[in-house]
Amino acid sequence: MMRELYPKNGRVILHVDMNSFYASVEMAYDSTLRGKPLAIAGNPKERKGIIVTCSYEARKFGVKTTMPLWEAKKLCPNLIVRRPNFDRYRAASQEMFAILRQFSDWVEPVSIDEGYVDITDCFELGSPVHIAKMIQKRIMEQLNLPCSIGIAPNKFLAKMASDMKKPMGITILRKRDVPRQLWPLPVVEMHGIGKKTAEKLNTIQVFTIQDLAKANELQLRNLLGINGIRLKERANGNDSRKVDPNAVNEFKSVGNSITLPMDLTNQKELLETLRKLAEKVSIRLKHKKMVSFNIAIMIRYKNRKTITRSRKLPTPIFTKEEIFAASKRLFLEHWNLNAVRLLGVTAQELLEKTASSEQLNLFNYEEKAKLEPLIDTVKHLQDKYGKNIITKGIDVTEEQKLFSTEKDTSFNKDFLYNRED
Repeated sequence: MMRELYPKNGRVILHVDMNSFYASVEMAYDSTLRGKPLAIAGNPKERKGIIVTCSYEARKFGVKTTMPLWEAKKLCPNLIVRRPNFDRYRAASQEMFAILRQFSDWVEPVSIDEGYVDITDCFELGSPVHIAKMIQKRIMEQLNLPCSIGIAPNKFLAKMASDMKKPMGITILRKRDVPRQLWPLPVVEMHGIGKKTAEKLNTIQVFTIQDLAKANELQLRNLLGINGIRLKERANGNDSRKVDPNAVNEFKSVGNSITLPMDLTNQKELLETLRKLAEKVSIRLKHKKMVSFNIAIMIRYKNRKTITRSRKLPTPIFTKEEIFAASKRLFLEHWNLNAVRLLGVTAQELLEKTASSEQLNLFNYEEKAKLEPLIDTVKHLQDKYGKNIITKGIDVTEEQKLFSTEKDTSFNKDFLYNRED
């Protein structure tokens, strides 16, 4: 009987999105915080601390993600502020995904607080809505964490659906619903499109999702390349990407190494080489939309003796400055002053550079908050359906939003060093 509620040829995909994840985890950890205006901020002691996420009680006062802490306290004088506890959030995330895998083997983590679940073959457990309710209930009962769930025939529509009712919502979005529910929305509210991309689309008279769905493909390709065609497909409710449980696990490391033209003992030259390697690693991380929790270096001496050393990081990094700083510390600690033949830098323990609009996911907010010019920039990174982070020099919100439309590109494993041994 339940089999009839599932499509004969299509898929049934859930997008599970945790609500105000960091704040909810803190409330689950400390029940006295429940029902109170709570914010997670990079550094509560500093005027320039930035709001990472906040509870729904805080939002009622106008407190928002990426808002400077001083401004948030002005709006909500009784705001309770906690610093991010990433170990706690990662542990909660692992438990959440463990629950999802109790329902289906086809679970694809997208970030620390969201993932896709393909339940096409789970009809014995009940209807799609019943399964969604069971997942929502189990996560709440076992972890004390709220989530919203979108139910759809593909990943894009499931993602759009999960954002329609928060907190604790369950929304069905069918392809036939697209003209009525999605097309009237401004194009910037579509998952995969950020402010910059929306502005470009506006130049060709694309203002709504319907405009995009009916846009001229040649114009889109000239404006946005192949991604413009993908976005049009999404706007029409089409998305052929499969739920891939191995999408993240296939990424182990991103690194670069170089055999020096001559054996070097000059510290300045060696550090300059490290800086260039760090920049290459950073570029590749950005291209692959990843951040790193562990930096490693490789030093091969003139006598071919090789050492590798790594250090786990309290918060993930991805910029060339951060990668160079971490690799430089390792190098200065472990270099024995002998002539160096080869140097390598790798970023390990990778995670997708993603976050909901409610969580600027997994970044060192305390450090970023010290950069005053970023505060104004960060304010513009609020995109209801996109992925927001803090960075310098590029519009990473756009980069991340494009990632959601290009994720069908296959991942390749990266290895740090050339096999010369």
